[in-house]
Amino acid sequence: MWTEAVGDYWNHNTAYHPWLVGLAAKHRGDVLDVGCGDGLLAQRLAPVSRSVTGIEPDSETTDRARGRIGDLENVQISRASFEEFDPGTRRFDLITFVASLHHMDLRTTLARARDLLTPSGEIAVVGLSANESAWDWVWSACCVPVAAVGDRLHGDTPDIGVTLADPRESLRTIRRVTAEVLPGAVIRRKLYYRYLLRWSSGPSGR
Repeated sequence: MWTEAVGDYWNHNTAYHPWLVGLAAKHRGDVLDVGCGDGLLAQRLAPVSRSVTGIEPDSETTDRARGRIGDLENVQISRASFEEFDPGTRRFDLITFVASLHHMDLRTTLARARDLLTPSGEIAVVGLSANESAWDWVWSACCVPVAAVGDRLHGDTPDIGVTLADPRESLRTIRRVTAEVLPGAVIRRKLYYRYLLRWSSGPSGR
């Protein structure tokens, strides 16, 4: 059981929070954070968003997220999986996945996220992929020294007490499925063993 109170921290996922906060600031609208974990991203999104909805399937982690959010009036944390989540008629300007997409079925999750966007909404993913090709392994090897430096500089907090899972799909598979579900999506390999995916339901953001 995770009992330690965690404030702000840095790890290979939170390294990309500024990117997501920047996207939210562009919209100044309604954000859905899928697999919100302990609520750190939701907390950071709140000042630049009209509303933030965080969903998290684990009950203990949901309680921690609610404790972190406290009395922020524009943030709501719900215990639900993405499959169970019922937004009614609500649609979102930004839907984020941080190290959560690989816990779900890739195709159906991307399709549902697409259908929950406003006409100019965006999907943004900080994701993990499995190594398959030689280039996958080379890139991962190149990330090792960079990650070590980042960990030392920022004080890495790798374990925040949330459920972990190894990624199943390679980046090649992720690119293929994403191209079929979200035509025009941009996927880039990044440092810290992550990739970034961005797609807009409007033509200007693709």
